[in-house]
Amino acid sequence: MKHPAYGVLREVTPTASVMLEDNPGHMTLDGTNTWLLRGPDASDYVVVDPGYEDIPHLTRVAATGPISLILVTHHHADHVGGAPKLAELTGAPIRAFDRTLCRDAPPVSHGEVVSAAGLELTVLHTPGHTDDSVCFQLSDAVLTGDTILGRGTTVISSLGHYLDTLRLLRTITGAAVLPGHGEELPDLAAVASEYLVHREERLAQVRAALDQLGPDASARQVVEVVYADVDKSLWEPAEWSVRAQLEYLRSIPTP
Repeated sequence: MKHPAYGVLREVTPTASVMLEDNPGHMTLDGTNTWLLRGPDASDYVVVDPGYEDIPHLTRVAATGPISLILVTHHHADHVGGAPKLAELTGAPIRAFDRTLCRDAPPVSHGEVVSAAGLELTVLHTPGHTDDSVCFQLSDAVLTGDTILGRGTTVISSLGHYLDTLRLLRTITGAAVLPGHGEELPDLAAVASEYLVHREERLAQVRAALDQLGPDASARQVVEVVYADVDKSLWEPAEWSVRAQLEYLRSIPTP
């Protein structure tokens, strides 16, 4: 299914609808998915990831109906930049794992069950993309922010933490993926397993590049080898992930 026009509220599951922000790019894919959640008998919404401080987008989100809570998956501006303005428009508190992003409410914590808009959302601390990344689990879906995308793979800051996160998400069966960018996916466990295989393949490529370049090669040098067939416009974000892979490999004790 293709995304509708920007700013159109599209129902994805009985409790989750999405409004796509008009901010496409290499890092945001089609744009940021702003999720609006509510139970069958609720009149208010929980909003997850308002996006940038994009006034037309935030105005459309605020106009969908009463908003009782704003949740944020992580600190990147394309997810949280508009949260203070949406809070101003709606009076809703903001909650995130990073307390500096919160407003009129405490930070969320791993395993916490957030009750709002007729729903219960379980908080999963899922570091790897960023240290403060969280996912929000519904009964039939998980909102994954940038931890798992609707297509392609995400940039990582800590490979060790990210591998642990993927192993956790792989255990959640019967759940769809509601990502921060890209289209929804039907099977979280399957996608997490695919991501694990991909990371193992990339790690093997980085090891091979180090064998070729020498153990002290820079992340940029490794990118030029491993990502030689990839558009150079993507080399900068690739370098972030390679840096995390190098830190991971160099942290493993030598036999």
